[in-house]
Amino acid sequence: MLRQDFTSPGGISRYSVIVTVETFKKEIAAAVKAYEKFIVCLEKSPEEFEASMMSLMEKAINAYENRAPGMRHGLALDKQVTIILSQSDTARPLCGIYFNLNSPYQKNALPSTVKAVEKKTSPDKED
Repeated sequence: MLRQDFTSPGGISRYSVIVTVETFKKEIAAAVKAYEKFIVCLEKSPEEFEASMMSLMEKAINAYENRAPGMRHGLALDKQVTIILSQSDTARPLCGIYFNLNSPYQKNALPSTVKAVEKKTSPDKED
């Protein structure tokens, strides 16, 4: 749970709000609906996905609450979803829920034209 104090540009506190998973109930419901309709996933049922969304939202809130000074975002992700909470001009953070494109059948993440870079040792160092 996050209690965010919202201050105006002049630094005067206008009001506070408590941010919880329930704060983003509408966004989670939209993501679950899209998941059930459009997303093919071999790892999670729609019920498991919804439980995962709740857990990820808690992690994103925690990351948002504990972000370093000057940082504007809290982030949580797994293989299927990324949740980003972003500081806004209102007391309620902006919430972005993104589906990650992932294939369990993909063996190599790099294209065949890309070669791994080997670390070269300098000639003046001896083992």
